[in-house]
Amino acid sequence: MNWLQWVAGVGGFDLAARRKPRDPLAQLAAILKFHAIDLVIDVGANVGQYGSMLRRFGYPGRILSFEPLPMAHAQLSRAASGDDRWDVAPPMALGDEGGMIVIEHSSESDMSSILPQSRLLADISPSSMVLERLDVVVNRLDSIDLPAFSRGHLKIDVQGFEPQVLDGARGVIDRMKSVQLEMALVPVYEGEQAWRSAIARMESLGFELHMIIPGYFERKLARQLQVDGVFVRP
Repeated sequence: MNWLQWVAGVGGFDLAARRKPRDPLAQLAAILKFHAIDLVIDVGANVGQYGSMLRRFGYPGRILSFEPLPMAHAQLSRAASGDDRWDVAPPMALGDEGGMIVIEHSSESDMSSILPQSRLLADISPSSMVLERLDVVVNRLDSIDLPAFSRGHLKIDVQGFEPQVLDGARGVIDRMKSVQLEMALVPVYEGEQAWRSAIARMESLGFELHMIIPGYFERKLARQLQVDGVFVRP
């Protein structure tokens, strides 16, 4: 017992350490809890890392995950199996129109994108080389029959294709309390928008930037290339 605890005890009080979440992912979970999010829409779910992380940090609500790559989708489905509040949509990409679209399957599957890789990415990350180009189904998010929810959190991590996913979410964006968006500090895909444009877009939709989560740091350049912005509708 230190002297502060002793003095407090004399006065009839107990002192306890205030434990604030310091891990950025714990802070994200705190945002979801504070805003009573009851559905997380995970676009670009890959093998289920995001959904598993949410469960690890105590998020109890529904999750709906989208992933177009067949092998990643199979792993995602296994990750969600046994969790009756985690649904996995059939294999599909999300964008601004329905139909078919080509995705570049990277040897690091979480670096796969509908946008072509830039020369910069090829130079700094040879391990991200494109293995094949696949035709996949693409749909608008607002064309999907979503589970019932009151306050949604839309997470979009699609390697530069985020604006098109937002375009296809116009019909449901007003139902989202928060949006988590991957943003490029240094574009590594052809046509990828930079972070200032992403923030301006979200502000035009009525969201405020509440948090930045560090993403892809490239040691060869000694700089951060990507971050996630967490936006909340006031």
